[in-house]
Amino acid sequence: ETTARNERYVKTNSAKSFSFSVYGIDIVLGGQWGDEGKGKLVDILSQDYDVCARVAGGSNAGHTIVVQGKKYKFHLLPSGVLNKDATCVIGNGVVIHLPSFLNELDNLESMGVDYKGRVLVSDRAHMVFDFHQEVDGMSESKLGRNKIGTTKKGIGPAYASKISRNGIRIGDLLNWEYFEERFRSLASATMQAHPGLDIDIEEQLKYYKSISDRVNSMTVDTIQYTNEAYLSGKKILVEGANATMLDIDFGTYPYVTSSNPSVGSVLTGLGVSPNKLSGIYGTVKAYCTRVGEGPFPTELVPDGPNSIGYHLGTVGAEYGTTTGRQRRCGWLDIPQMKYSCLINGFTALNL
Repeated sequence: ETTARNERYVKTNSAKSFSFSVYGIDIVLGGQWGDEGKGKLVDILSQDYDVCARVAGGSNAGHTIVVQGKKYKFHLLPSGVLNKDATCVIGNGVVIHLPSFLNELDNLESMGVDYKGRVLVSDRAHMVFDFHQEVDGMSESKLGRNKIGTTKKGIGPAYASKISRNGIRIGDLLNWEYFEERFRSLASATMQAHPGLDIDIEEQLKYYKSISDRVNSMTVDTIQYTNEAYLSGKKILVEGANATMLDIDFGTYPYVTSSNPSVGSVLTGLGVSPNKLSGIYGTVKAYCTRVGEGPFPTELVPDGPNSIGYHLGTVGAEYGTTTGRQRRCGWLDIPQMKYSCLINGFTALNL
């Protein structure tokens, strides 16, 4: 079966009322450094699920799915959107660059995918602005030879705004006056902190005003939605982004992403309790790949067309979905996999 089934009784808000749920929340996570095939597995599994969710990261994630000769590239949307009967949830732990998000929706529509009414965005999810991406690039350039290898999608600076408590959430667009006040304050503070950065505040406000109705129509309290879906017996699948070895806490710091792409992000990025989790599926390749900088113990340097590293990268088409960068390739790292299993408690591995 493609879903792990656990019979459990879940107490609802009423002390006298109980809801019977056959399904727990299943999770697909990256067990290595990313690009293990999470999107493909989710695309296969999602045909049997009612809800598919993203819980962390942003458009720095990239999944490529090929269906009947059509190639779909996902960055913010769960791959499960290709299941016409599934509702896709972008949880509160995700940071969202709205221009990229809307462009992704438009591309799907142009390819014949009807997403309307099936994509829900958390009102608590934080926004990534163009200036976050500019700051990301500026910061990376300053590091020189010590660069992190970021995708320059503004993910780190957006999470920094969130933690600094001056970030702006998707739900803020529901109150335009409040959004405008917050945006002016954040943009001014960002320019002050980064000399040479120029933000056209009026032009940006004009753009966000123009898309506010469209975004607002998809904005909901996803915490309430997800928990009610669970209590009503719906099958829920979480699509992880990035991978355990890129986790801000458990990965090869500082060469990591800015979120927690391990199992804990499901709780904090979706707003569900631990006893609702069921199958935790770790995706693994028969070899390892890594994009960007940082330690890679089993790396095979592609030092010529006859080298193993070159062969793996070429035959495996190892190029990043988001950046197009060539991935570094290496042998399967068993100690690393044992560590990933320790952190996530995988109930199964998908090789």
